[in-house]
Amino acid sequence: MLFARRLVLVLMLALLSLMPARANPMLLVDMDTFDVLYAQEAGQPWHPASLTKLMTAYVAFEQIALGKATLDTPVVISKKAFNQAPSKSGLAVGSALTLQDALYVMLVKSANDVAMAIAETLAGDEAGYVALMNDAARRMGLTATHYTNPNGLHDPAQMTSARDLAVLSLYIRQSFPQYMPIFGTANVVLNGKTLESENKLLQSFAGTTGMKTGFVCASGLNMVATVDRNGRRLLAVILGGSSARDRNEHAAELILRGLSGSAQPNGQTVLTLGNNPGAAPVDMRPLICGKDAKTYVAAQEAAFPMGLKGQPSFLTDTVAATSYVATDLGRIAVGVNLPRPRPVHLPVFTTPTAEASLDGALRPGMPATASDAVPFPRPRPNF
Repeated sequence: MLFARRLVLVLMLALLSLMPARANPMLLVDMDTFDVLYAQEAGQPWHPASLTKLMTAYVAFEQIALGKATLDTPVVISKKAFNQAPSKSGLAVGSALTLQDALYVMLVKSANDVAMAIAETLAGDEAGYVALMNDAARRMGLTATHYTNPNGLHDPAQMTSARDLAVLSLYIRQSFPQYMPIFGTANVVLNGKTLESENKLLQSFAGTTGMKTGFVCASGLNMVATVDRNGRRLLAVILGGSSARDRNEHAAELILRGLSGSAQPNGQTVLTLGNNPGAAPVDMRPLICGKDAKTYVAAQEAAFPMGLKGQPSFLTDTVAATSYVATDLGRIAVGVNLPRPRPVHLPVFTTPTAEASLDGALRPGMPATASDAVPFPRPRPNF
């Protein structure tokens, strides 16, 4: 028995030696100057998974700025939206949310059904909204990015890069700062159920302000994280993590390197950083969900054990969770006034002007934090 155990151990070690830890895309950017502090495979095309919803949100913000929708526009769950694969909101066909609540549920819970419902509501159908997403990507100069759906469910043709995700995130922050609190919300309560964010930095890494996580087998575990600490505002992109622990700890480590000064500007900005033209996106499916997954994850753990049982962690802070309450409007007909007036209350967000929000240039040093003129979101009153 002892000999057999030793043999198994030797075989496992041999397998690990044959599958070295993979260096996946990582990027660290100073959000005030756009300076690149660290870059590893930042231009490599990658499947975005639910990081797609960053662009879904951006297009929705643009539609509001253009006056084509408001935060009170009803977003109805169609049969097509209901049939999207998880993660989902739990809403039935025909149920509705305000666009504001839908944005919270989509970005915090990463609800694929709500992302599809937003697309159908604002553009008439999925194809029309995807066209708006790709047009925005073109205007931003996201040369490695192409969208085929609004929620990030896997499609081989849906791709982006760490560089493009950083630029997109900076556009959101610069053009629509009033919506940034959505990305920093840890959970949403809907119909009595608490829908949790997968961004665990929000509750375990001080200064985290957002933004989004994503996962499909072909992408591994992805993250865009933003942190505001000690006067520094940093953005980290991690793609292809082997586990949530791997992704979260790598993001925290990268940000700490920037805060400590060990990661310094390399002479490039995120705008001058290049993509890899013509390269195919990496398919992580065999390593994440296939027969090689167990061996691959073990190799990644051996190379980067932070956060494993008995090992130190970068995620040791206790941060109070920010919660939001969304309201299921039930089955309503679009265009029909609600049967009761809303209670008088201050708006959660100020309406952005088209001139300020749709400025096509991304500018270093542009203030992008909520000012006194932009009220911080409050919970919706209970009816």
